[in-house]
Amino acid sequence: MRWSRLWLLAPLLVVFAGAASGNDELSKLSQDPNQWVMPSGDYANTRYSTLNQITKDNVKNLRPLWTFSTGVLRGHEGGPLVIGDVMYLSTPFPNNVFALDLNHNGQILWKYEPKQDPTVIPVMCCDTVNRGVAYGDGKIFLYQADTTLVALDAKTGSVVWSVKNGDPKKGETGTSAPMVVKDKVIIGISGGEFGVQGNVTAYNLKDGSKAWRAYSEGPDNEILFDANTTELGKPVGKDSSLKTWQGDEWKIGGGATWGWYSYDPQLNLFYYGSGNPSTWNPVQRPGDNKWSMTIFARNPDTGVAKWVYQMTPHDQWDYDGVNEMILADINVKGQPTKALVHFDRNGFGYTLNRETGALLVAEKYDPKVNWATKVDLQTGRPQVVAEFAPGSAGEDKNYKNICPAALGSWITSPLRCRTPPASPMSGPHCRCSRRPVRTTSATSSRGMRALARSYGPIRSLSRCGQAPWRPLVMLSFTALSRAT
Repeated sequence: MRWSRLWLLAPLLVVFAGAASGNDELSKLSQDPNQWVMPSGDYANTRYSTLNQITKDNVKNLRPLWTFSTGVLRGHEGGPLVIGDVMYLSTPFPNNVFALDLNHNGQILWKYEPKQDPTVIPVMCCDTVNRGVAYGDGKIFLYQADTTLVALDAKTGSVVWSVKNGDPKKGETGTSAPMVVKDKVIIGISGGEFGVQGNVTAYNLKDGSKAWRAYSEGPDNEILFDANTTELGKPVGKDSSLKTWQGDEWKIGGGATWGWYSYDPQLNLFYYGSGNPSTWNPVQRPGDNKWSMTIFARNPDTGVAKWVYQMTPHDQWDYDGVNEMILADINVKGQPTKALVHFDRNGFGYTLNRETGALLVAEKYDPKVNWATKVDLQTGRPQVVAEFAPGSAGEDKNYKNICPAALGSWITSPLRCRTPPASPMSGPHCRCSRRPVRTTSATSSRGMRALARSYGPIRSLSRCGQAPWRPLVMLSFTALSRAT
């Protein structure tokens, strides 16, 4: 039996395509489908590989070649990078980093073991995960649980520089994957459950010095808004965030930024979402709580926001708005559009013009979603149903049968189809419960059918559904070979 090309299975699944760049080295490497140089594969956040040797017909012939165990028995949410013949991967706390030689059955080339105070563990929400490393300028960037950003020499694993980004004693932790754009590395912050003031921060690749920091809420000089910052085409005006908080509640306003980032080099804008406002009890924080639950478009050189769109004002459900911002040049309602597509945990799928921030589509991707009837495209606001809106009738009422439930809906990045889909999308539906239930759905609603014409079938990952795409816990990486 002859064995051909090496294939790797990892915690994240490659599902879409795109081509964008913002760093000369990354631009060149990302054009080679044999490389995987960013956490999402490319700047468009598409998680799609153009490799086509594995098909539905021959996948049954894959056989294990070698397996590498990370030695950490917690949730693995960070996919590996492949740079040349080396695979780089990180683990959950204590955030070890491995460089594996793909030419020699995953032999360890080097290992980095950070020393962190274990008291950070109880501060971390929702497991001690790490969402992967980034690459740029010959360095591997690790964002540790204790918020230390470390630049490692990609060849040796030695520390080039490190910088502390936050303070776990204030509830701030690091779980997101860094993103390299031009001469900067951008990271977010976790801790919305502990009342942090969410932010994104850019550090210079060469020496780790801070370039800028932009908060999710606060005065204009902290959130980096100027007179040209807009929402739905209109200037947001002075103190747009402060006006939506009571007193100085914005200082513990949440809006964490632990998700994924995308970047358009032609527009020189990067995109991301902010999470739930703090505190959880919505009665304690009247107002829209801007700019939590918001899509941001920022200039990576300065951090200044060009436009914003708040998806869930005064979030009463904990629908973190951090899912992928997927960039695609498509026809929307018959018009060629530089689009941003986002499937939010609130159960709505959004399409915006990523240059102007205009809202083009906002539809439920599961008709069972009941907390809102629709989104008004003129105002951008969801039409909330009071029966399913915690706090709308005071603090002493138990709200039942809300869909999605507290942990929200989740949908993975879309697939790119070579041909239009032949049938409507299908998948597990929302499940409603008193308890927080993480639900996933991809159904044949009108809005999703419209998006499917551009993107193809959409599948899902579900804790409670019948067809999960990726394991909730991945303890090892397995290399497979195609038997021919």
